[in-house]
Amino acid sequence: MAVVKVIEILAESNESWEAAAQDAVAEAAKTVDSIHEVSVTNFKGIVEGNKIVKYRVNAKISFVVKESV
Repeated sequence: MAVVKVIEILAESNESWEAAAQDAVAEAAKTVDSIHEVSVTNFKGIVEGNKIVKYRVNAKISFVVKESV
């Protein structure tokens, strides 16, 4: 039986919300194995001069917890 753990990561990009979500997964993958899914729960944009300059997301990342032997 698999056990899945969910962590929440806040990520930011200067390009897009999609890039911010990808950055969240890439950063999590540095220390987490077996990432199964990402769920973006919140989108925010930082506006300067009537233009969005930073894109932020809250990303919930789920991964399978390894069984101890």
